[in-house]
Amino acid sequence: MSQTDAITTQTTTLVGCPKDELLLSRVKHSLLLAAQHSKEQIKPDGHWCGEVKTNVTTTAECVFLYYSLGIDLTKDREAIIQWLLSEQRPDGSWSIAPRYPGDISLTVEAYLALKILGVPQESPVMQKACEFVLAVGGVAKVRIFTRIYLAMFGLFPWAVVPELPPELILVPSMLPISIYQWAAWARATVVPLLIISHHRPIYALPNGKSESNTYLDELWTDPANKMAPYGASVFTSWSSDAAVFAFTLLDSILHRLNGLRTFNPVRRYAVQKCVDWILEHQEAAGDFGDIMPPLHGAMFALSLEGYALDSDPMHRGLKAIERFSWSDQRGKRIQTTVSAFWDTSLMVIGLSDAGVLPKSTFLAKSMSWIRRRQISSDHGDWKVYNPRLKPGAFSFGYFNTWYPDVDDTAAAVVSMIRQDAHPMQSPHIQDALTWLLGMQNADGGWGAFDRDNNKLFLNKIPFSDMEALCDPSTPDVTGHVLEAFGIFLSVIRQHNTQHKVQTERDDLVDRLTSASQRAIYYLSDAQESSGAWFGRWGCNYIYGTSSVLYALAYFVGTRENTKWIERDDSIHDGVNSAILWLEATQNADGGWGETLHSYKDPLRAGTGPSTASQTAWALMALIPYLEPSSRAVRQGVEYLLRTQRKTGGQGATWPEKYYTGTGFPSHFYIGYSFYPHYFPLMALGRYASSLGHRPLSHFSVED
Repeated sequence: MSQTDAITTQTTTLVGCPKDELLLSRVKHSLLLAAQHSKEQIKPDGHWCGEVKTNVTTTAECVFLYYSLGIDLTKDREAIIQWLLSEQRPDGSWSIAPRYPGDISLTVEAYLALKILGVPQESPVMQKACEFVLAVGGVAKVRIFTRIYLAMFGLFPWAVVPELPPELILVPSMLPISIYQWAAWARATVVPLLIISHHRPIYALPNGKSESNTYLDELWTDPANKMAPYGASVFTSWSSDAAVFAFTLLDSILHRLNGLRTFNPVRRYAVQKCVDWILEHQEAAGDFGDIMPPLHGAMFALSLEGYALDSDPMHRGLKAIERFSWSDQRGKRIQTTVSAFWDTSLMVIGLSDAGVLPKSTFLAKSMSWIRRRQISSDHGDWKVYNPRLKPGAFSFGYFNTWYPDVDDTAAAVVSMIRQDAHPMQSPHIQDALTWLLGMQNADGGWGAFDRDNNKLFLNKIPFSDMEALCDPSTPDVTGHVLEAFGIFLSVIRQHNTQHKVQTERDDLVDRLTSASQRAIYYLSDAQESSGAWFGRWGCNYIYGTSSVLYALAYFVGTRENTKWIERDDSIHDGVNSAILWLEATQNADGGWGETLHSYKDPLRAGTGPSTASQTAWALMALIPYLEPSSRAVRQGVEYLLRTQRKTGGQGATWPEKYYTGTGFPSHFYIGYSFYPHYFPLMALGRYASSLGHRPLSHFSVED
């Protein structure tokens, strides 16, 4: 039997032996406890929102903002200090994720925030932090974004910060260096920085205000020389890379011309255009794109342009910052983002997979909440290159109409189809699918926020030391969209089969079929030689491979269905390679795990301590293709059953100490509080479904 035949001719194993019945019984009990925990965590209006755990930078930078603007920090001082210190590592550093090496930029920012808040420099925690910073090269080694914050206090010379002229906002969108060619998150962050860069402010510190402030001199290896370069010089960059040389040369020229601050007749106009852009993109609730860095920057920029704290945009913005705060026994911190919609849509999918029916009051309110979040307003940066595309997308958090994203919209489609008896007639689903079709990239894949946002040479700009200025196609996002398309198309096929009709293929079905074909070609080309797929927004190859395999199950044929799209055997071989890779990376304890280090070292792909979320991802990838009684599936299910823990209420969930979410590979990671809950809920629900059971078909909010 060929590999291709192996994934298309298997038959479902029915539960019959006592061993199977016992495992299924345990799965049903686990799902009931997990659903109970979901119910205990739901908000009154039917949505979920767990803490988004990142690192200390957002909280530290909020301290910088409040202190600079004269906002009293007394009330929250102790709670912020408590949380910052709780995140300090034994070596005195702060890190971008748990069990990850210390980071110089985070450590300097946390140290400065603590010092501003009054923690004595002589205290043991500050001394240990100082020792770490000096051991890795001192303040001179911090990243560009940290340099900018330090320069705003006179702790770093503005002369050794990349120039960001406000005139950049005037570059037409058709040119490759336009801000609309930058990723959505970079664009929203940089526009306020254009104003900050123009003003080059110096704010006071507890020791006063100075362009050469000595407040952090203990963190410099040579405090007498702070002119630390941030990249290669023009003379050394010319032979390395054409884009690096061009941007380095331009930055050098801008520095020599004082950033075009003098004798520039368009400067005031450019600055005002930046202000107008900020005011236009600020949500009515005060937010900017569901993320905190643009909001911090906007508050600085508007203040520098004369907006008082009690002015409407400043007042709304500061209120929004407080909505991002999270407080508990560990103290107070500011989240970098808020995952309300993402959490809700994925929780609904998990509960639906476990068998909770549409009639359940438990989910009816949640579905109403989801549908109300569909964006019908005809604005958004995605319109710049899609002027005729009809709105219909969804965004990540609570208040974000300017930056809906592909991942959330795909998740919304899946959640709505799971809970809609007639998805073909739903305008919410139709509009969301149409929007997703319009966002497909030329290579057949999808990025997160924009179409064809793939000018990777922009990552050579001196400002971009995190190499995150672009938003190209990624296998994980493409897999999620392909899954949404596949579910919708399978519903149509099932409807036609059940009613023995052959309806005419309407325009939407034809477009979905064609787009899916192109996406499959993209995924075939994007597959790694190991058989895995890269995961941009989750760690890492396990996430990417799961996203792709589960989506392809709707198209290439599995043990339960036939192909929807005709395809050559290469994608079948790719599917089998991915299955073999997942089986080979399963840990001895039955789970799967992959550390964040795989982003820097691909040889560590699929290796690491088992986690609930990553085990669930692997199971969801394998269940459509392997027998429920297969060794890999059974051991994965056993791992989830063994590691579930009771909560303080009547339910149970899965603990997870590692971060498995990704913001910027190698630079910024996320610990989603609900990842180790709704993904195992999905995996166990799909396992039960593969055996013909819907364990929670009678579960409701009244239970």
